[in-house]
Amino acid sequence: MNSKKASQNSAIALNRRAYYDYFIKQTLEAGLVLQGWEVKSLRSGRAQLSESYVLLKNSEAWLLGCHITPISTVSIQHTRPDSTRTRKLLLRERELEKLAVDVARKGCTIIALKLYWKKNRVKLEIGLAQGKKEWDKRAALKEKDWQRAKARLRQLSN
Repeated sequence: MNSKKASQNSAIALNRRAYYDYFIKQTLEAGLVLQGWEVKSLRSGRAQLSESYVLLKNSEAWLLGCHITPISTVSIQHTRPDSTRTRKLLLRERELEKLAVDVARKGCTIIALKLYWKKNRVKLEIGLAQGKKEWDKRAALKEKDWQRAKARLRQLSN
């Protein structure tokens, strides 16, 4: 029973590159409007978020660049599977307004961070992000290396 609960909350796809290229200022959880073949593909883990981002248009949020590979059992006669189609995000009106203000004022962008299951529904974690400069990336790598070295020293001293 525990393994079933763990699989329900597990990640389908991660955007690891996002944390390297951007400062993530705020995260939100959004629902996705999907077609049936997309849900089946997500169950088999066929999703990629590496170049995906969110566009705000007409008080709605849209996910662009998310690649969901169709499974082989999709009926081409009934549906035309488009792996990179634009998908609508489900957010509250207050959240959409706040995101629109932050994007306009601060010059941030909204990117997809994580695609995961939550109570048999597909959720997307989006982040309000600001781009890093090259020296920021180098500083982050130095900090990561230093934390790793500290952990090794602690292990050796114990």
